[in-house]
Formats: sequence, structure tokens, C-alpha cells
Amino acid sequence: MAGQKRTTIHLRSKAHRALNVKAATSNRSVSELTDAVVVEALREDALDMEAFAKRSREPSLPFDKVLRGLKRDGRL
Repeated sequence: MAGQKRTTIHLRSKAHRALNVKAATSNRSVSELTDAVVVEALREDALDMEAFAKRSREPSLPFDKVLRGLKRDGRL
């Protein structure tokens, strides 16, 4: 178990049951599935933060102007 840490999580009963079924049907452990989900969520967060950083110098628009533009373009 080098490089691994142990933790406790609390899941809703239905989520826990579904996770156990998925683990059994995919020949993966609950720990493997949980780790994969957490890593993916952290990866998505990192991508979001990168995108925010790249756009941080862009001018911001007031929400009412964005709404007017969407309405004008027929998208809202």
C-alpha cells in the first residue's frame, strides 16, 4: 500500500449499494472506483482553474448586458 492513504467516507445507502454493484460487475474494488472519481474531479477542477487564470485579464460584462445580447441574438 505504498503511496496510499486510508480514509472514511459516508455515502447514501443507494449510492453505496450502486458502488458495490459497479465494483462487482467491473472487477474493480470500491477503493479503485472511488479513487478514480476523486482524481477525475480534481483534474476537472485543475482545468477550470487553468481556464479561469487564462481569462482573468479579460474584461467582465455586467449580467444585464449579457442577457440583452442573448435576447438580441435570439438565443434566449
